[in-house]
Amino acid sequence: MLRGIDVSSYQSSSYDTDGLSFVFVKATEGRSYVNPKLSAQTRTGREAGLVVGFYHFLWPGHLTAQAEYFVSKAPEKRGDILAVDWETTGEGSHASNSEKDRFIRKVKELRPNNRVILYCNRYFWLNVDTTSYAGDGLWIADYVSAGKPRIQAKWRFHQYTDDPLDKNVADFSSRSALRQWAEAI
Repeated sequence: MLRGIDVSSYQSSSYDTDGLSFVFVKATEGRSYVNPKLSAQTRTGREAGLVVGFYHFLWPGHLTAQAEYFVSKAPEKRGDILAVDWETTGEGSHASNSEKDRFIRKVKELRPNNRVILYCNRYFWLNVDTTSYAGDGLWIADYVSAGKPRIQAKWRFHQYTDDPLDKNVADFSSRSALRQWAEAI
């Protein structure tokens, strides 16, 4: 199992990369928000040689506009991973299954040379999701032992805690295996 973290504007731009193989950086949300630390947090990951991913917090509606906004703001580099963060919004709503699926497909269409994955928590995966569509892979949040999410589905990344920050593991044998998967499009 490889270790990694995900960061947003709540974390430092110069986060600790010791022992990490990957980082996911929040890029965008909806159709107007861009993480003000996006460039600096990306630079920290790249300078440490990490596999870098970017995620978009999905809101209901305007799927094409959100996908276009996300890819216009997320850096474009071969081997970067793109993720949709599908969960309940601050207003208590969430994108529907068809909206989530359309968003993933649109991002894949706009960025055919990048892996596009789904991030959601265990509750969403088991109780909200009806299509099991996760693009190129599932990134599951379930706060249990690292690498042991309580789901039957194949997963690529597991967020297992948010204390003191979001920590993840990836189901790859090495950083080079993860990089090879990320670039094999």
